[in-house]
Amino acid sequence: MKTLTVTEVSRSLSSVLDELEREQEEIVLVRNHRHVARVVPEPPGQNALQVFGDLHGTLDEATADALAKSIHASRNVKGAKLNSWKNPWAS
Repeated sequence: MKTLTVTEVSRSLSSVLDELEREQEEIVLVRNHRHVARVVPEPPGQNALQVFGDLHGTLDEATADALAKSIHASRNVKGAKLNSWKNPWAS
């Protein structure tokens, strides 16, 4: 974690953001010797395959099998798209 004063950041915001993106390390902003804010890098984007890979280890066998069958079945439907699936967590 890097610490910078608010003045330092205001004078070189563009280079601070470039470094934040490159280093992927959060920055604590200090004003009058007090921590006032934290700037946190955005996590890197993931494609659907990476998300499913991360999800795989968290699912029980029955749910993982149902998901795999659903994906396999959608591949056999003409014009099926991943984003056409209903989000089970949406309200």
